Amino acid sequence: MRIGRWIAAGLGIAVIGAAAVYAQYRNTEEPEFEAVRTDGDFELRDYPALVVAEVISSGDRQRASGASFRRLAAYIFAQDRPQGGESIAMTAPVLQQETGAGSWRMRFVMPAKYTLATLPPAPSDIALTEVPARRMAAVRFSGNGSAGDLAAWEAQLRNWLEGQGIAPLGEAEYAFYDAPMVAGPLRRNEVLIPVAAQ
Repeated sequence: MRIGRWIAAGLGIAVIGAAAVYAQYRNTEEPEFEAVRTDGDFELRDYPALVVAEVISSGDRQRASGASFRRLAAYIFAQDRPQGGESIAMTAPVLQQETGAGSWRMRFVMPAKYTLATLPPAPSDIALTEVPARRMAAVRFSGNGSAGDLAAWEAQLRNWLEGQGIAPLGEAEYAFYDAPMVAGPLRRNEVLIPVAAQ
């Protein structure tokens, strides 16, 4: 009987913690976009130009993700900037894209109030750049964003594009909206693929 109570208490704490984290991150700034077409889980979106901080790391996706996230977090929280200064607010999503065999680029989108001219200087291994305005095909899904999930949803998005007669213009980018402690069913993940504006 005691074990059952401990399990129930543990589950209750986990649910409350997940709900608190979810509530905290749902108010995080996200890039604005115009939804051009919506079809169930699939969407065509027009994004404006976005200012990002990006870093490239080597290794498998999970290892590269951890290393890149720590580097970018150190920059926005002013932990290793050449001149220190105020923290930059965390935004969502965190973007990740494979750039070659065993190489991954991670991007943090900067809050809309910043331009390249107004961002604090970054360490030499972090690039501050502007991603041009673009149209992206997107599919949204929940879960932990495993490699298998990403591959399956990317295949579905590519199949949808083919059915719509829309050709991809580049490689997929993966978008993760929630902190790792958010339970899988509450997480928001997306696969994004650039396409031509029609």
